[in-house]
Amino acid sequence: MKTTPIQAKVETFSLQKEVLTTSIDIPAELSAFTYVDLYAKVSSYVKELKVDIGSEVKKGQLLIALEAPEITSQLLAAEAQLHASEAVYMATKNTYDRLSETSKIEGTVSKNQIDLALSAKNSDYARLQAAKANYKEYQVMQSYLQIRSPFEGIVTSRNVNIGAYVGPSGKGSETPLLTVQDDKKLRLAVSVPENYAGFVTIGDEVSFRVNSIPGKTFKAPVARMAGAFDKKLRSERVEIDIENNPLLKPGMVAEVTLSLQTKDSLYVVPKSSVMTYSEGTFVIKSVDGKAHKVPVNKRRETKDKVEVSSDELNDNDQLLKVASEEIKEDMVLGTP
Repeated sequence: MKTTPIQAKVETFSLQKEVLTTSIDIPAELSAFTYVDLYAKVSSYVKELKVDIGSEVKKGQLLIALEAPEITSQLLAAEAQLHASEAVYMATKNTYDRLSETSKIEGTVSKNQIDLALSAKNSDYARLQAAKANYKEYQVMQSYLQIRSPFEGIVTSRNVNIGAYVGPSGKGSETPLLTVQDDKKLRLAVSVPENYAGFVTIGDEVSFRVNSIPGKTFKAPVARMAGAFDKKLRSERVEIDIENNPLLKPGMVAEVTLSLQTKDSLYVVPKSSVMTYSEGTFVIKSVDGKAHKVPVNKRRETKDKVEVSSDELNDNDQLLKVASEEIKEDMVLGTP
């Protein structure tokens, strides 16, 4: 008696490549493109405080004037020592010049006298250079008593009052005197997970929203990428520059939407056509009317689609829309 082979009624589709576009949302934070915490470099007291929180400042503008009487007295002493060294050097130099000129007349000055005069001149010249260096050092220390803004921006923090003791170490250095930020240009830093970093390139436009401005979406291109992954987070730092937007301020929390789109098209199939179990991930291909399981690698997914790759897949292959473990290898397939 002749038996009829088991036949599964299935629906198939023609395999094609397409560009699958997905997106992910990543939390981020806005910060000033340039900012600095200003500290005192020498032990001193606050004499004048010329700015406060919210003050707009220019590059080189005096922000705080400090006073340190001991530095001023040391500077005056160094200046006096410099003048004294200059006077001594000029005296020994003149002596040497006169002896050198007189020695042109034979027998008037011994060579030993000239050598001694030259040695005294060189020694006094060395002392003069040391005095100049010492004076310059105290001049630099004196300049530390004037704290100026290194760039144009706004004062966002003040932690000091007139008369307060400040210094490079100890209680007066626990917090910065002032914080200055350039709020006209901001940077948005995003830590992109390793699995998605390959989809982001410099120049890609990203969109983001901030919690304090609901309903508003901002857009800007990727400006720079770290080029390496953080060892702890396994993510790459990506930065976006935002210029001259008065709505945005440093410190705002943002949510960045990254579009994950490949430049090359890949095979995209319905999620229902992919089955995963202990042996691996497979799709079922119809070959001469019979079922053939093809192992695949899954990539990105959307709500109802998934990217797959395999050396056994080709354009226009007929795949089952709904894969099932009940469909065995070489089972005869029929249309519903």
